[in-house]
Amino acid sequence: MHTKNIVTKGKPLKEAEKVLIMVHGRGAAAADILSLSDELEVKGYALLAPQAVNHTWYPYSFLMPPVQNEPWLSSGLSVLRILVNEVTALGIPTDKICLLGFSQGACLTLEFAARNAVRFGGIVAFTGGLVGDHIYPNSYNGDFMKTPVLITTGDPDPHVPVARVHATAELLRAMNADVTEKVYPGKGHTISPDETGLANVLIFNHTAQE
Repeated sequence: MHTKNIVTKGKPLKEAEKVLIMVHGRGAAAADILSLSDELEVKGYALLAPQAVNHTWYPYSFLMPPVQNEPWLSSGLSVLRILVNEVTALGIPTDKICLLGFSQGACLTLEFAARNAVRFGGIVAFTGGLVGDHIYPNSYNGDFMKTPVLITTGDPDPHVPVARVHATAELLRAMNADVTEKVYPGKGHTISPDETGLANVLIFNHTAQE
């Protein structure tokens, strides 16, 4: 089971007015995803990156039935829930909290957000989709209240089918999210400068001006 092991960067949390929670992918580490912040316009943010036990949030593909990835999936979601609760307990509202993940971390981020929809500062999913052998609408509740969401992927991607990205975007829009999808033909399973640039334009530039 995952424990709360948070690596930090940026402004100290107790001094920050804005927070970015960054979720790493399979086989990676919190420090890896934190390094992406050098390409993001997040000056003034407290950056928080949870570390998965054994560098993996759940053992199998996100396209497996959710029960196949338990108890790890629920444990990872719980880490994010605890982290968001701790941030809001310091007086930082959810609309000043952004969520970002890559690959497996993007899937976990989207799953958490859809199960706990509120007005977040923004959500960035670099190559990810909602978890499951199909999408389970009854698992999700709340209102995103026009939270800006960016979901990107390559076509084809070896891990994330484009159809799941489209289906995820459709469900999030139905939950009142302001979703931007970007599909890159032939892009590898990486994060490109164009993707970080889009995140800056759609989310981080916007929140920095609020």
